[in-house]
Amino acid sequence: MGLAVCATPIGNLEDVTLRVLRELEEADVVLCEDTRRTRGLLERHGVSARLLSYHRHNEAARTAELVPRLLAGERVALVSDAGLPGVNDPGARLIEAALEAGVPVTVLPGASAVETALVASGLAGERFQFVGYLPRGEKALAALWDELAAWPHPALAFESPQRLPAALRSLAAAAPDRPVAVCRELTKLHEEVVRGTAAELAARFAEPPKGEITLVVGPAEAGAPVEERDALAAVVELVAAGVPRRQAADVVARLARISRNALYAKSLKT
Repeated sequence: MGLAVCATPIGNLEDVTLRVLRELEEADVVLCEDTRRTRGLLERHGVSARLLSYHRHNEAARTAELVPRLLAGERVALVSDAGLPGVNDPGARLIEAALEAGVPVTVLPGASAVETALVASGLAGERFQFVGYLPRGEKALAALWDELAAWPHPALAFESPQRLPAALRSLAAAAPDRPVAVCRELTKLHEEVVRGTAAELAARFAEPPKGEITLVVGPAEAGAPVEERDALAAVVELVAAGVPRRQAADVVARLARISRNALYAKSLKT
């Protein structure tokens, strides 16, 4: 009994696990973001289930309704339209409420657009950062690129096809040579992974493409961008706080990936 959080395919309906199909069939009720979408998945695999809508607009009310049912012993399965509920999809509220109420919560893993795109991009490493949906607006996008300017690992984001051209133009303005991959319609018939620099992909996607998009931004190059004046200011502040100048220059230079000797010499002139 309890709540089962079930991952569903991100595109190809054959990517659902046997364990998820069994859970959906045996649950007393299946909560789904779009009952039509989930019904299509179930019909594809010959599974029957009682469906109940659970989306952003009724999440609070449904959570209040369902926690007592879970406590009474009902078996509830939770799915979203694609991927794992709670990751940029409805579900986190119910999961938190169930855990607080002492209801067992089980997560059934499955397809992931984030990991699929990361591997398909050719930019995978030991670490990565997922930033969710890209922010709207030029200032918010510019702030994100600044945040990632020295991030030495891949970063992934979801973006709508309509906003993709503007996002790529913004990235190209901030870091034209940054490696990027646009992963479109993953696992579907017209899957496409386009790789190149930010400037190249901004030109390639000057118009909105079709389909769902996962954007992979490659790691920053070693030695990239902390402004020299900011590094110099940091040395001056450390010296003013009592840190020996050479030690301050050494620490800041390593963090900023710039020349220690040049930084030390310039700090003497301030």
